[in-house]
Amino acid sequence: MDIGIDLGTANTLLYARGKGIVLNEPSVVAVQEGSGRALAVGSEAKETIGRTPGSITAIRPLRDGVISDYDAAEVMIRHFVRKAVPGRRPRTRMVVCVPSGVTPVERRAIVHASRGAGARTVHLIEEPMAAAIGAGLPVSDPRGSMVVDIGGGTTEVAVISLGGIVTSRSLRVGGDRLDTAITDWVRKEHSLLIGERTAEDIKCAIGSAWPVPGHDELEHAAFTVRGREKVGGLPKTVDLKAGEIRAALDEPVEAIIAAVRGTLEECPPELSGDIMEHGIVLTGGGALLPGLDLRMASGTGIPVFVAEDPLDCVALGSGRCVEDFDTLQRVLEPASAR
Repeated sequence: MDIGIDLGTANTLLYARGKGIVLNEPSVVAVQEGSGRALAVGSEAKETIGRTPGSITAIRPLRDGVISDYDAAEVMIRHFVRKAVPGRRPRTRMVVCVPSGVTPVERRAIVHASRGAGARTVHLIEEPMAAAIGAGLPVSDPRGSMVVDIGGGTTEVAVISLGGIVTSRSLRVGGDRLDTAITDWVRKEHSLLIGERTAEDIKCAIGSAWPVPGHDELEHAAFTVRGREKVGGLPKTVDLKAGEIRAALDEPVEAIIAAVRGTLEECPPELSGDIMEHGIVLTGGGALLPGLDLRMASGTGIPVFVAEDPLDCVALGSGRCVEDFDTLQRVLEPASAR
């Protein structure tokens, strides 16, 4: 059984050969204090974030796209593989997606965690390459294709041609940073303390990066937030507007666009012409932020398109490699060499 894994900061997706995407769950582990025993993994563990007693800790094993808690990551991968592909797996090959900016130490941690979870061999593929394959871009052609993958912990910007990454940037800004920006804004402007789950709900409900034509109801919509007062410490309710959240998200969104501009500046002139003609493709959960494509197009002067299944592109790309190892072997990194 061959498995492709999109090991994301926010969610982990598993692609099984011949079956497609068989699992999509949050990258969270609930651990018992002292013993370190995992009590819940995935969706069950995410429900405990911000609600656990002192004896239980909800851990996110990955931060900024890389493993921050090795033991929890190994437990999580093993649990997901067993849940998605039950039974014996004596000769499992895994294709694991990694950010393009990870260090050799971080790569080895991912490889060792995957092997500890039962993989016989592990191959690594950089996330922007997997995203481009999953989005259906012609990565093997002598034509420049640009993909911007905005995940939970990182944003990957890359120009791809002839099956390789010509120029790329990995930015430690993603969905988590957007949530933090909302949390900080609400604390500063309304003296209200909220958790990361509430911030994510606000982002999904009324978050935007640019006024979207034809969505006037979003501009006038209000979102009622309940949290704890910063000074008095008592529960408090506040109504937030879309304009406020857009202002809160301005800094991280501008950082993503600056990374895109920087990548374009390093791109060879011939490939720049291809990108100008065919546009930039957005993938990842951040691509769903309303108005982000319009703002990026305004900031770069290049057409920007959102992929058909932005949340699944990286997993689908790793799945394509799993389905056809021989054809796509050159885009994979043999982990045994590291």
